[in-house]
Amino acid sequence: MWNDLKRAARIPGSRRRLLGEALIALLIARGAMAFLSFRRIAAWLGTPGTESSATATAEEICTAQEVSWAVGVVARRVPWDGRCLTQALAAMGMLRRRGLEGTVCFGACQSESAGFDAHAWLRLGSCVVTGGPGHQRFKAFTTFARRRP
Repeated sequence: MWNDLKRAARIPGSRRRLLGEALIALLIARGAMAFLSFRRIAAWLGTPGTESSATATAEEICTAQEVSWAVGVVARRVPWDGRCLTQALAAMGMLRRRGLEGTVCFGACQSESAGFDAHAWLRLGSCVVTGGPGHQRFKAFTTFARRRP
């Protein structure tokens, strides 16, 4: 923990604020998962079977990568379950605060031990924001995104 604090002291202020935002977003996402039905969460995510634009500008990708970094760093250190769906919800909220819309994908694959594994990931254009490592082995069975007006 001491090393984490020393490392945090060397992080520039703008990135430290981003980490604080990620902590709050992860807390809200986890609370939503604990106290709201999936129907309510899905309504916030958007329309089932819909995807956001498959392209994104370099600036949007840079923003998505910053959000990805912050959510990933904080999710590894929170005392609650901060895995794939929690991270996808938190990052989606952070992207929306910046005027960006992504697609949350839900997938499943065969597992040797449990029968099947499920996974959620968020992408913006072709950039996988959260849930990236290993998401290729999952077959997406639904996506959620808001339709653009």
